[in-house]
Amino acid sequence: MKKYYQIALVALVCLFSFQVTACADNDKPIDFTQLPTAAQQLVKKYFPTQKVAATTVESGLLQKSYDVVFASTDKIEFDSKGNWTEISCRKSAVPTALVPAAITNYVKNTYEGSTILSIEKERNEYEIHLANGLEITFNSKFQVIDID
Repeated sequence: MKKYYQIALVALVCLFSFQVTACADNDKPIDFTQLPTAAQQLVKKYFPTQKVAATTVESGLLQKSYDVVFASTDKIEFDSKGNWTEISCRKSAVPTALVPAAITNYVKNTYEGSTILSIEKERNEYEIHLANGLEITFNSKFQVIDID
């Protein structure tokens, strides 16, 4: 009887793992107008000349996220409410108004002339990539906690 429970448990774990994997890569193309309003407004305000090449929604187990990819290959990721979580620019700087002032000031004062090409916002951290190749991580108080 004990062996039967072990087999059933292994089967359930495998089934659950398969479903999690299947849901994890669930990108679906959507129309730009299907983005949350906040995301649409951000794109129109800060990237007015960029042509949107693709807009997708990813439905995870607990939440949705959205991606906007421009023809220039710049990309913005949004959470389910339309707040940006990552902005990645290939050849131009991330719009200064989207970067917290403390981070902008740090880069301006420490790496004069360098631009921020990408920024990622996580729960308690921000990570930026500079044009000079450096990656800098800040905590929630905008103190540098790592430089690569």
